[in-house]
Amino acid sequence: MPNFSNQIRASSSLIRRLKQRTAIPAALIQTRSFTPCEGHRPVIVHKRSIDILHDPWFNKGTAFSMTERDRLDLRGLLPPNVMTSEQQIERFMVDLKRLEVKARDGPSDPNALAKWRILNRLHDRNETMYYKVLIANIEEYAPVVYTPTVGLVCQNYSGLFRRPRGMYFSAEDRGEMKSMVYNWPAEQVDMIVVTDGSRILGLGDLGVQGIGIAIGKLDLYVAAAGINPQRVLPVMIDVGTNNEKLLKDPLYLGLQEHRLDGDEYVAVIDEFMEAVFTRWPHVIVQFEDFQSKWAFKLLQRYRNKYRMFNDDVQGTAGVAIAGLLGAVRAQGRPMIDFPKQKIVVAGAGSAGIGVLNAARKTMARMLGNNESAFDSARSQFWVVDANGLITEDRENIDPEARPFAWKVKEAGRQGLREGASLVEVVQQVKPDVLLGLSAVGGLFSKEVLEAMKGSTSTRPAIFAMSNPTKNAECTSEEAFSIVGDNIIFASGSPFKDVDLGNGHIGHCNQGNNMYLFPGVGLGTLLSGSRIISDGMLQAAAECLAEYMTEEEVLSGKIYPSISSIRDITKEVAAAVVKEAVEENLAEGYREMDARELQRLNKEELLDFVERNMWGPNYPTLVYRKE
Repeated sequence: MPNFSNQIRASSSLIRRLKQRTAIPAALIQTRSFTPCEGHRPVIVHKRSIDILHDPWFNKGTAFSMTERDRLDLRGLLPPNVMTSEQQIERFMVDLKRLEVKARDGPSDPNALAKWRILNRLHDRNETMYYKVLIANIEEYAPVVYTPTVGLVCQNYSGLFRRPRGMYFSAEDRGEMKSMVYNWPAEQVDMIVVTDGSRILGLGDLGVQGIGIAIGKLDLYVAAAGINPQRVLPVMIDVGTNNEKLLKDPLYLGLQEHRLDGDEYVAVIDEFMEAVFTRWPHVIVQFEDFQSKWAFKLLQRYRNKYRMFNDDVQGTAGVAIAGLLGAVRAQGRPMIDFPKQKIVVAGAGSAGIGVLNAARKTMARMLGNNESAFDSARSQFWVVDANGLITEDRENIDPEARPFAWKVKEAGRQGLREGASLVEVVQQVKPDVLLGLSAVGGLFSKEVLEAMKGSTSTRPAIFAMSNPTKNAECTSEEAFSIVGDNIIFASGSPFKDVDLGNGHIGHCNQGNNMYLFPGVGLGTLLSGSRIISDGMLQAAAECLAEYMTEEEVLSGKIYPSISSIRDITKEVAAAVVKEAVEENLAEGYREMDARELQRLNKEELLDFVERNMWGPNYPTLVYRKE
């Protein structure tokens, strides 16, 4: 077992958080003013005339005022009627609704992909308006720019590619990355999302086409967290592909050679990390959709040296923990009862193991935060992979899964053996929670769901968390119709609520990583934390778990509405900043140093976060010759 002190950080525990949550009387809150940071300053530009209209960062289209048209040599290049941003959006939305019906790219191009094309064209022309549309309609368009549609986009990216967005570092660039990073035009980058395309959602190796997931994630960083879109950078590290179809496709845009592996692969990633942190020392790097064999190794390699995290391992885990704590609340029990939950986990990849590690640490904190508690928490999990229940009898067991392997005798006392099927495990364990992170669509068959009816819980929870939709372990309809009306259901991709009759609704909770990663990124940025600690991630998960009211949770809602994403992100970011300060990791941001951050009360901290969130408002542009 790894050193215990590294397994459990002695940061603020859930118990302490619950005890310390006290309301601050309004009369005691002092108003503190901060310098407006995002979207309020005039912007100096070094281009004008037709060049400014072709630059999506600065183009306002018909919203340029007559004063700006004169100042930037635009008079006569635009129709004379100056429009407000609201009028522009109204015109675009009318067009979008019309094109949704008329856009046809053949029988394999569904409506969602047509929407993506239309939105992407707006993104190419006018970034501010694009994000204004996205933020105002986030519930409708998040599934288009992110999961599930982004999976389809990645599968077809070579055909959809029109203009470059982001940077591409390839195996052929070895030795050149420190210089080529200066080809990116932005002097400051706050957020990078990087992928090697090896495991895009549940779709496998998509090679260079995986850049679509990095672009989609950063769209949500902008829309949800208010990261300035001029300071984000999607990155693809192309080390080849093992997808035989892509290797033979003459239209494929990436390297048509098999993937690098071993030390050669690590050397490429090392060079990339050194290059971006040399140019932008304070950037935050989110690793996305790296195959399991590298996800954990790279996370452990870099997490104590750079400001980075892996969303598949840590973000998925945080959202799942928030949902699991919500499921406890939905049973009418306090979150402190979480260590009593019996949890069967289907899937032992990077996401599954990430959730297991985070859930075990959370239980251990509640049980006393010592080695005995950590060991005791292990016995609450049963892990089933493609070969069945994992026990110590398993040959060539994955090192990351080994801590959760049952001793053969202990499994035998429960009527289980090495390789027992998912149905057998559910029948014998009678779990409170069935958690799916397998990327196997339909894994929760009728037999598995029938077995969940034997759960000892008053309100069993079913989490079908795999993405995209076709990989979900079951649908909301299947879960409610087979197991019963009183379950808690959550999924990774969106499903519709289920009409249970008599005015009752079976709520489908989307356990979307979008609830967490924008707040983790924003909180890390604003705290100036040197690293992203387990405590900061735990604070984010607990904040999300507590966001829902008691009434909402008891009705079966354990995750909030996506429409509230800006407010959710603000709260999560504030919790992350607070934890970074408590762990003495914070170094401050702009005019707010670490000591100033420490003095902020809760309302002031939320205000500080909100004032540093970019909004899609056209800035005043001032031309200056270079």
